[in-house]
Amino acid sequence: MPSHNSFILAFFTALVSFSSMDISLAARQLLQTTAPGAPNLPVIPTLPKPTLPPLPSLPTLPQGNVPPLPKIPSLPPLPTIPTIPTVPQATLPPLPPTSSLPKIPSIPTTIPSIPFLSPPPATTSP
Repeated sequence: MPSHNSFILAFFTALVSFSSMDISLAARQLLQTTAPGAPNLPVIPTLPKPTLPPLPSLPTLPQGNVPPLPKIPSLPPLPTIPTIPTVPQATLPPLPPTSSLPKIPSIPTTIPSIPFLSPPPATTSP
């Protein structure tokens, strides 16, 4: 079987290389031939340039007298932040003993056997 696969691989490699050689030879042949003359295309007449009406002039805007901006007075100093009193630490009651907590059920770690999927009994005895 491995020799059959390598034969197919060698066959396709040879086929591709020979086809690319034929294509390159055909391309060289086409490049060496003289190109036929370009077809005579009709001459496109030049179109006259349209004349556009002149753009209207922009009206002059009246120049107004702008009053000067008012001066910004200096800001008053920022007030000081009062100190925050410390919060007393709360004392927590003791936790109840662990015997009063409910028990968490345990997760089974073994997979139970399913009787209808058991292997068939042996036909021969050892």
